[in-house]
Amino acid sequence: MADPFIVRPRRALAPEAVRRAGVPVDQVPLSRAVRRRQLPEHPALDPLRALLSDADVTDVFINGSDGLFVDRGAGIERVAGWALGLDEVRALAVDLIAVGGRHLDDATPLVDVRWEHGARVHAVLAPVACAGAAISIRLPQVDLPDLDDLGRRGMFDAGTGARLEGFIAARANLLITGATGTGKTTLLAALLGRVPATERIVTIEDVAELRLHHPHHVRLEARQANLEGAGGVPLARLVREALRMRPDRLIVGECRGEEVRELLTALNTGHDGGAGTVHASGIRDIPSRLEALGALAGLDDHAVARQVVSAIGVIVHVGRDVAGRRHVLGLARPVLREGRLGVEEET
Repeated sequence: MADPFIVRPRRALAPEAVRRAGVPVDQVPLSRAVRRRQLPEHPALDPLRALLSDADVTDVFINGSDGLFVDRGAGIERVAGWALGLDEVRALAVDLIAVGGRHLDDATPLVDVRWEHGARVHAVLAPVACAGAAISIRLPQVDLPDLDDLGRRGMFDAGTGARLEGFIAARANLLITGATGTGKTTLLAALLGRVPATERIVTIEDVAELRLHHPHHVRLEARQANLEGAGGVPLARLVREALRMRPDRLIVGECRGEEVRELLTALNTGHDGGAGTVHASGIRDIPSRLEALGALAGLDDHAVARQVVSAIGVIVHVGRDVAGRRHVLGLARPVLREGRLGVEEET
């Protein structure tokens, strides 16, 4: 295990390590009709290229010495044939982060980047990651499914699909909630694909993941400060800038912390038809989740409740069914109950 807080020089994987690490295509259980994903042309990807390019793979995970895992939409499975040691996994993590233009070392052991073509990579070095460097890669979908596609895949029934389309037509402000990997961004993108072509959509994200089938889509992405602490562009700044761009629909991507303040600010500007996403394990957990995020932003429970009820028209909660398939689990509306935030589930 690496010594803590010791900055070590960047070391690329040796050719022999790449050969051992790379999972041969004939050992990867690809789908019968394999579609290929567009990836950066960079040698750091070579040990994982067969998996990363498979359009059915949504996530790839390397858990230090514990192995390589993938998710094809029906749960996480281990991949056989992975043979990297701890030092080699660390070198791979450094290289994969470097593809996105950032630096990973013991002084900066947790980094999140977006590659060209949309893949998102997160890496954590030891000793923060106890079993060795942990790498998480979220891959963009090759095909952009619309609402009809999601319905055919079983994400919702015909009645729920019609209601979702009605929310877009009525310009309701939407909050998409659910756990990681349940399809929040996929559903939001499909819904925004139903926005009339005459409207201008501006999306604001910490790391840009939303891709839309829409002719007038402006994507804004926050930027982290450099090693000297300069050059950062936070979400709050982007919300202010977006308001000067005459958006018809203002979308703030995934909120994991105090950026919920920016989401609520954006949806309370009078621009109807906006949306955002938030992690939550269940519909009844949404009020406490929003209160916790609001506390990180310096908002008390009463302020959060008033902001949420004013800003959000409909909550769409997604998750996985017993078979591991993504599914809309319920719809709700935020309400005030004795000054506290609550939700009223719809049938």
